[in-house]
Amino acid sequence: MDLNDRGTKKWTSLMIPEHVDMIKKVWREDEREEKRILDELQVEEITFALQRAHGDGLPVEIKHHNGFNYSRIKVKIHELDPQTKKIRCVDFNKGHLIIKFDDIFDVKFY
Repeated sequence: MDLNDRGTKKWTSLMIPEHVDMIKKVWREDEREEKRILDELQVEEITFALQRAHGDGLPVEIKHHNGFNYSRIKVKIHELDPQTKKIRCVDFNKGHLIIKFDDIFDVKFY
């Protein structure tokens, strides 16, 4: 095998755009991270941190699963809804967001 072999890159100029898109989709699927399951202690710590941030009006950084992988966002929490298990917050870059409790994996105060 040649160490300078470019793999599939050298063939992309010969492929139709649909094939290139399909290959890119397969590569993205390989990068997908499955959502982990938290234990009870972690859920309690996250819930406490969210309640404190909401009660005191503190901004927090939330690590959450976005359906593909994990993202970190800086938000200010406006509402905790235990019935729907969602939080309403404002991202300092994107505006209003709704995040499910089950998707949150870490909360840090900053």
